[in-house]
Amino acid sequence: MPEHWIADEHLAALVRTARARPAVGEPDVAMLRQAARVRAAAREPGPDVPSVDTTMAGVPVRVYQPGAGVVVVYFHGGGFVLGDLDTHDAQVRRLAVATAATVVAVDYRRAPEHPWPAAVDDAVAVVRRVADGGTPVAVAGDSAGGLVAILTALRLRDEVPLLAQLLVCPNTDPTLRCPSVDDKGRGWLLDADVLRRWVAMWLPDPDIRVSPLANPLVADLRGLPPAVVVTAEHDPLRDEGAAYAMRLRDVGVPVMHRREPGLVHNFLTLRDVSPSAAAAEDRFLRDAAQLLRQRSR
Repeated sequence: MPEHWIADEHLAALVRTARARPAVGEPDVAMLRQAARVRAAAREPGPDVPSVDTTMAGVPVRVYQPGAGVVVVYFHGGGFVLGDLDTHDAQVRRLAVATAATVVAVDYRRAPEHPWPAAVDDAVAVVRRVADGGTPVAVAGDSAGGLVAILTALRLRDEVPLLAQLLVCPNTDPTLRCPSVDDKGRGWLLDADVLRRWVAMWLPDPDIRVSPLANPLVADLRGLPPAVVVTAEHDPLRDEGAAYAMRLRDVGVPVMHRREPGLVHNFLTLRDVSPSAAAAEDRFLRDAAQLLRQRSR
Protein backbone atom coordinates (compact mmCIF):
# COMPACT_ATOMS: atom_id res chain seq x y z
CA MET A 1 0.00 0.00 0.00
CA PRO A 2 1.49 3.43 -0.92
CA GLU A 3 2.82 5.46 2.00
CA HIS A 4 0.33 8.27 1.47
CA TRP A 5 -2.70 6.12 0.61
CA ILE A 6 -5.91 7.61 2.00
CA ALA A 7 -8.82 5.40 2.97
CA ASP A 8 -11.44 6.92 0.64
CA GLU A 9 -11.91 9.80 -1.78
CA HIS A 10 -14.15 11.70 0.63
CA LEU A 11 -11.37 11.82 3.19
CA ALA A 12 -8.79 12.60 0.50
CA ALA A 13 -10.86 15.61 -0.59
CA LEU A 14 -10.99 16.84 3.00
CA VAL A 15 -7.22 16.55 3.33
CA ARG A 16 -6.66 18.38 0.01
CA THR A 17 -8.97 21.19 1.10
CA ALA A 18 -7.20 21.57 4.43
CA ARG A 19 -3.79 21.66 2.75
CA ALA A 20 -4.96 24.33 0.29
CA ARG A 21 -5.98 26.78 2.99
CA PRO A 22 -3.51 29.65 3.44
CA ALA A 23 -1.46 29.57 6.60
CA VAL A 24 -2.71 31.99 9.25
CA GLY A 25 -1.71 32.80 12.77
CA GLU A 26 -3.28 30.59 15.39
CA PRO A 27 -6.52 32.11 16.75
CA ASP A 28 -6.88 32.60 20.47
CA VAL A 29 -8.25 29.79 22.62
CA ALA A 30 -11.76 31.26 22.86
CA MET A 31 -12.06 31.39 19.07
CA LEU A 32 -10.74 27.83 18.71
CA ARG A 33 -13.25 26.54 21.26
CA GLN A 34 -16.11 28.29 19.52
CA ALA A 35 -15.02 26.90 16.14
CA ALA A 36 -14.95 23.38 17.60
CA ARG A 37 -18.50 23.80 18.88
CA VAL A 38 -19.67 25.09 15.49
CA ARG A 39 -18.12 22.09 13.71
CA ALA A 40 -19.75 19.71 16.16
CA ALA A 41 -23.16 21.34 15.74
CA ALA A 42 -22.94 20.81 11.97
CA ARG A 43 -22.50 17.03 12.32
CA GLU A 44 -25.27 14.48 12.37
CA PRO A 45 -26.58 14.09 15.93
CA GLY A 46 -25.99 10.85 17.74
CA PRO A 47 -28.66 8.33 18.72
CA ASP A 48 -31.57 9.54 20.81
CA VAL A 49 -30.82 8.10 24.24
CA PRO A 50 -31.80 9.49 27.64
CA SER A 51 -29.21 11.88 29.04
CA VAL A 52 -28.95 14.29 31.93
CA ASP A 53 -26.47 17.05 32.76
CA THR A 54 -25.42 17.04 36.40
CA THR A 55 -22.31 17.10 38.59
CA MET A 56 -20.31 14.36 40.26
CA ALA A 57 -17.81 15.22 42.97
CA GLY A 58 -18.28 18.83 41.92
CA VAL A 59 -17.33 18.14 38.28
CA PRO A 60 -19.84 18.79 35.44
CA VAL A 61 -20.82 15.59 33.64
CA ARG A 62 -23.38 14.33 31.15
CA VAL A 63 -24.85 10.93 31.94
CA TYR A 64 -26.20 8.83 29.07
CA GLN A 65 -28.54 5.89 29.67
CA PRO A 66 -28.55 6.25 33.45
CA GLY A 67 -28.90 2.98 35.32
CA ALA A 68 -27.79 0.70 32.48
CA GLY A 69 -25.39 -1.30 34.71
CA VAL A 70 -21.78 -1.10 33.59
CA VAL A 71 -20.51 2.49 33.52
CA VAL A 72 -18.00 3.87 31.02
CA VAL A 73 -16.45 7.18 32.07
CA TYR A 74 -15.50 9.10 28.92
CA PHE A 75 -12.90 11.85 28.56
CA HIS A 76 -13.11 13.98 25.42
CA GLY A 77 -10.20 14.97 23.22
CA GLY A 78 -9.17 18.45 22.17
CA GLY A 79 -5.50 18.82 22.99
CA PHE A 80 -6.21 19.54 26.69
CA VAL A 81 -7.42 22.97 25.51
CA LEU A 82 -10.50 22.42 23.34
CA GLY A 83 -13.44 20.03 23.54
CA ASP A 84 -16.41 19.82 25.89
CA LEU A 85 -19.58 17.83 26.45
CA ASP A 86 -21.20 19.19 23.30
CA THR A 87 -18.29 18.71 20.88
CA HIS A 88 -18.24 14.98 21.65
CA ASP A 89 -21.93 14.38 22.32
CA ALA A 90 -22.70 12.42 19.12
CA GLN A 91 -19.83 9.96 19.45
CA VAL A 92 -20.49 9.41 23.15
CA ARG A 93 -24.12 8.60 22.31
CA ARG A 94 -22.91 6.02 19.78
CA LEU A 95 -20.66 4.49 22.43
CA ALA A 96 -23.56 4.26 24.87
CA VAL A 97 -25.79 2.50 22.35
CA ALA A 98 -23.08 0.12 21.11
CA THR A 99 -22.04 -0.98 24.60
CA ALA A 100 -25.49 -0.85 26.27
CA ALA A 101 -23.67 0.87 29.14
CA THR A 102 -24.26 4.02 31.08
CA VAL A 103 -21.68 6.53 29.83
CA VAL A 104 -20.57 9.44 31.99
CA ALA A 105 -18.88 12.14 29.88
CA VAL A 106 -16.67 14.39 31.99
CA ASP A 107 -16.31 18.14 31.43
CA TYR A 108 -12.88 18.25 33.03
CA ARG A 109 -11.01 21.51 33.50
CA ARG A 110 -8.89 22.54 30.52
CA ALA A 111 -5.67 24.44 29.91
CA PRO A 112 -4.48 27.15 29.81
CA GLU A 113 -6.77 28.27 32.63
CA HIS A 114 -6.27 25.00 34.50
CA PRO A 115 -2.97 23.23 33.74
CA TRP A 116 -2.00 19.73 34.87
CA PRO A 117 -3.05 18.04 37.08
CA ALA A 118 -6.52 19.67 37.12
CA ALA A 119 -7.98 17.47 34.35
CA VAL A 120 -6.70 14.28 35.98
CA ASP A 121 -7.88 15.41 39.42
CA ASP A 122 -11.37 15.90 37.98
CA ALA A 123 -11.26 12.56 36.20
CA VAL A 124 -10.15 10.69 39.32
CA ALA A 125 -12.86 12.35 41.40
CA VAL A 126 -15.59 11.32 38.97
CA VAL A 127 -14.39 7.72 38.62
CA ARG A 128 -14.17 7.40 42.40
CA ARG A 129 -17.74 8.65 42.75
CA VAL A 130 -19.04 6.32 40.03
CA ALA A 131 -17.22 3.31 41.50
CA ASP A 132 -18.45 4.00 45.03
CA GLY A 133 -20.55 1.03 46.08
CA GLY A 134 -18.96 -1.42 43.69
CA THR A 135 -20.33 -0.23 40.33
CA PRO A 136 -18.23 -1.80 37.51
CA VAL A 137 -16.38 1.01 35.70
CA ALA A 138 -14.31 1.36 32.54
CA VAL A 139 -12.45 4.45 31.33
CA ALA A 140 -12.44 5.69 27.75
CA GLY A 141 -11.16 8.61 25.75
CA ASP A 142 -9.90 9.94 22.46
CA SER A 143 -6.69 11.88 21.81
CA ALA A 144 -5.92 14.03 24.88
CA GLY A 145 -8.84 12.36 26.61
CA GLY A 146 -7.07 9.06 26.10
CA LEU A 147 -4.15 10.32 28.15
CA VAL A 148 -6.51 11.57 30.86
CA ALA A 149 -8.12 8.11 30.92
CA ILE A 150 -4.76 6.34 31.21
CA LEU A 151 -3.46 8.63 33.96
CA THR A 152 -6.72 8.14 35.84
CA ALA A 153 -6.32 4.36 35.61
CA LEU A 154 -2.75 4.65 36.88
CA ARG A 155 -3.72 6.89 39.78
CA LEU A 156 -6.56 4.57 40.83
CA ARG A 157 -4.82 1.26 40.09
CA ASP A 158 -4.68 0.15 43.72
CA GLU A 159 -8.06 1.62 44.63
CA VAL A 160 -10.61 0.94 41.88
CA PRO A 161 -10.63 -2.35 39.90
CA LEU A 162 -11.41 -0.90 36.47
CA LEU A 163 -12.89 -3.14 33.78
CA ALA A 164 -11.17 -1.73 30.70
CA GLN A 165 -9.43 1.08 28.87
CA LEU A 166 -11.13 2.08 25.59
CA LEU A 167 -8.80 4.39 23.67
CA VAL A 168 -8.88 5.96 20.21
CA CYS A 169 -5.85 7.86 18.85
CA PRO A 170 -4.56 8.39 22.39
CA ASN A 171 -1.85 10.88 23.26
CA THR A 172 0.36 8.68 25.45
CA ASP A 173 3.65 10.64 25.29
CA PRO A 174 3.45 14.33 26.21
CA THR A 175 7.05 14.80 25.05
CA LEU A 176 5.77 14.15 21.49
CA ARG A 177 9.05 12.46 20.54
CA CYS A 178 7.77 9.43 18.62
CA PRO A 179 8.68 9.35 14.90
CA SER A 180 5.13 9.75 13.58
CA VAL A 181 4.88 13.22 15.17
CA ASP A 182 7.40 14.47 12.62
CA ASP A 183 6.39 12.08 9.82
CA LYS A 184 2.68 12.97 9.99
CA GLY A 185 2.77 16.33 11.74
CA ARG A 186 2.15 18.42 8.61
CA GLY A 187 -0.72 18.14 6.18
CA TRP A 188 -2.75 15.46 7.96
CA LEU A 189 -5.23 17.72 9.80
CA LEU A 190 -3.48 17.60 13.20
CA ASP A 191 -0.50 19.97 13.16
CA ALA A 192 2.39 18.92 15.37
CA ASP A 193 3.45 22.50 16.23
CA VAL A 194 -0.07 23.37 17.36
CA LEU A 195 -0.18 20.22 19.45
CA ARG A 196 3.16 21.09 21.05
CA ARG A 197 1.78 24.51 22.04
CA TRP A 198 -1.30 22.93 23.57
CA VAL A 199 0.67 20.33 25.50
CA ALA A 200 2.91 23.12 26.82
CA MET A 201 -0.20 24.94 28.05
CA TRP A 202 -1.30 21.83 29.90
CA LEU A 203 2.13 20.68 31.07
CA PRO A 204 4.25 23.84 31.32
CA ASP A 205 6.90 22.05 33.39
CA PRO A 206 9.03 19.95 30.98
CA ASP A 207 10.18 17.77 33.86
CA ILE A 208 6.61 16.56 34.41
CA ARG A 209 6.33 15.58 30.72
CA VAL A 210 9.03 12.94 31.25
CA SER A 211 7.70 11.86 34.65
CA PRO A 212 5.65 8.69 35.30
CA LEU A 213 3.08 11.02 36.83
CA ALA A 214 2.12 12.29 33.36
CA ASN A 215 3.86 10.02 30.83
CA PRO A 216 2.54 6.45 30.47
CA LEU A 217 5.49 5.44 28.29
CA VAL A 218 7.81 5.69 31.31
CA ALA A 219 5.32 4.58 33.97
CA ASP A 220 4.93 1.12 35.50
CA LEU A 221 1.84 -0.23 33.72
CA ARG A 222 1.50 -3.47 35.66
CA GLY A 223 -1.98 -4.06 37.01
CA LEU A 224 -3.83 -1.84 34.55
CA PRO A 225 -7.06 -3.19 33.02
CA PRO A 226 -7.29 -4.76 29.55
CA ALA A 227 -7.35 -2.26 26.71
CA VAL A 228 -8.68 -1.56 23.26
CA VAL A 229 -6.23 0.80 21.53
CA VAL A 230 -7.04 2.11 18.05
CA THR A 231 -4.56 4.21 16.11
CA ALA A 232 -4.65 5.74 12.62
CA GLU A 233 -2.02 5.50 9.89
CA HIS A 234 -1.80 9.24 9.16
CA ASP A 235 -2.03 10.41 12.77
CA PRO A 236 0.97 12.16 14.36
CA LEU A 237 0.06 10.28 17.57
CA ARG A 238 0.11 6.88 15.83
CA ASP A 239 3.46 5.63 17.12
CA GLU A 240 2.94 6.62 20.74
CA GLY A 241 -0.41 4.84 20.79
CA ALA A 242 1.27 1.73 19.39
CA ALA A 243 4.10 2.08 21.92
CA TYR A 244 1.58 2.19 24.77
CA ALA A 245 -0.12 -0.96 23.50
CA MET A 246 3.24 -2.71 23.27
CA ARG A 247 4.24 -1.67 26.80
CA LEU A 248 0.94 -3.01 28.13
CA ARG A 249 1.57 -6.34 26.43
CA ASP A 250 5.11 -6.44 27.80
CA VAL A 251 3.75 -6.41 31.36
CA GLY A 252 1.00 -8.94 30.66
CA VAL A 253 -2.00 -6.63 30.18
CA PRO A 254 -4.32 -7.96 27.42
CA VAL A 255 -4.53 -5.51 24.52
CA MET A 256 -6.44 -5.35 21.25
CA HIS A 257 -4.50 -2.86 19.13
CA ARG A 258 -5.50 -2.02 15.59
CA ARG A 259 -3.95 0.58 13.30
CA GLU A 260 -6.60 1.83 10.91
CA PRO A 261 -5.04 2.16 7.42
CA GLY A 262 -5.44 5.38 5.48
CA LEU A 263 -7.16 7.28 8.28
CA VAL A 264 -6.27 10.47 10.14
CA HIS A 265 -6.39 11.67 13.72
CA ASN A 266 -9.82 12.29 15.21
CA PHE A 267 -11.55 10.11 12.60
CA LEU A 268 -14.43 9.60 15.04
CA THR A 269 -15.59 13.12 14.14
CA LEU A 270 -15.46 12.40 10.38
CA ARG A 271 -18.21 9.80 10.23
CA ASP A 272 -20.46 12.07 8.18
CA VAL A 273 -17.67 12.75 5.67
CA SER A 274 -15.88 9.45 5.24
CA PRO A 275 -17.41 5.95 4.96
CA SER A 276 -14.04 4.52 5.95
CA ALA A 277 -13.99 6.62 9.13
CA ALA A 278 -17.52 5.42 9.93
CA ALA A 279 -16.52 1.80 9.41
CA ALA A 280 -13.46 2.23 11.63
CA GLU A 281 -15.55 3.74 14.41
CA ASP A 282 -17.97 0.83 14.11
CA ARG A 283 -15.06 -1.59 14.55
CA PHE A 284 -13.93 0.27 17.67
CA LEU A 285 -17.46 0.20 19.07
CA ARG A 286 -17.75 -3.55 18.48
CA ASP A 287 -14.39 -4.17 20.15
CA ALA A 288 -15.35 -1.97 23.11
CA ALA A 289 -18.68 -3.77 23.55
CA GLN A 290 -17.04 -7.18 23.33
CA LEU A 291 -14.39 -6.35 25.92
CA LEU A 292 -16.96 -4.95 28.32
CA ARG A 293 -19.13 -8.05 27.95
CA GLN A 294 -16.15 -10.29 28.65
CA ARG A 295 -15.06 -8.31 31.67
CA SER A 296 -18.48 -7.87 33.27
CA ARG A 297 -19.50 -11.55 33.28
